[in-house]
Amino acid sequence: MNEERMRQAETGAWVGIIGNFILALLKGIVGVIADSRALVADAVHSASDVIGSLAVLIGVRVARTPPDEDHPYGHGKAETIAAIIVSVLLGAVGAEIGYGSFEALFQPAVSPGILAVVAALVSMLAKEGMFQYKYRLGKKIGSQAIIANAWEHRSDVYSSLAALIGIGGAILGGKLDIPLLIYLDPVAGILVSILVLRMAYQLAKESIHNTLDHVLHEEDAQELVETVAGVKGVLRVDELRAREHGFYVIVDVKVAVDPKITVEEGHRVGKRVKSTLIDRFSHVSDVMVHINPYNPK
Repeated sequence: MNEERMRQAETGAWVGIIGNFILALLKGIVGVIADSRALVADAVHSASDVIGSLAVLIGVRVARTPPDEDHPYGHGKAETIAAIIVSVLLGAVGAEIGYGSFEALFQPAVSPGILAVVAALVSMLAKEGMFQYKYRLGKKIGSQAIIANAWEHRSDVYSSLAALIGIGGAILGGKLDIPLLIYLDPVAGILVSILVLRMAYQLAKESIHNTLDHVLHEEDAQELVETVAGVKGVLRVDELRAREHGFYVIVDVKVAVDPKITVEEGHRVGKRVKSTLIDRFSHVSDVMVHINPYNPK
């Protein structure tokens, strides 16, 4: 199951790399030809997504490395680290886009060519398709890095929409000889940068939160608790914590058993708890079981 998940995650990362590279090239060339500040900014945004997708690919490959002496709990957090890298890159690009667009406001207004509109529309459609594919894949296989990368694509949809509005307004301004409208192109570039920075902040906040040994909330862990409670020999589940390590969780559970059974019998109960959780839940990587003597409360 994990191998299949890794294969799908790598495929998703490659879709992002190839798709973003093509879009960045298309928008960059058309942006220069059509003299559109907003489209060039959008092209830089897509180019940053190539780096982001590469970070995801590296994170996924590191995460599949088996546990070792230095990392007995595995390397699952490599995906979360990749998501943090993506958010940092996104923030840096957002700042650069905003600075370049702001500078353009103090330069002579130039109306972009109609080809820029076509490129922005193509980008919107392609990016929405990539978002839907990556988001559903990330949810299916439980990959935080893939989900983070998917939201990058959605931010590109909004940035392309902002670029489209700015380009359209600027072209209209050129046709009607209204210089103020022509400046909608760099204004759209500034709006794109704000959207990018906001997305970078949200991704960084969530990724850092998950890096700090985040445990599943009570409602998310309820199914695990119910499963343990149903294991033969378990009289009560005293405590259960499921720590997230990227795409998998490690469970620490305390169960109460009959105090009159032997140590060996108690050990068997613990083994049944561990094997049941790992066999039934694909996202459970390891289970530590502590046996308590049952004492009615």
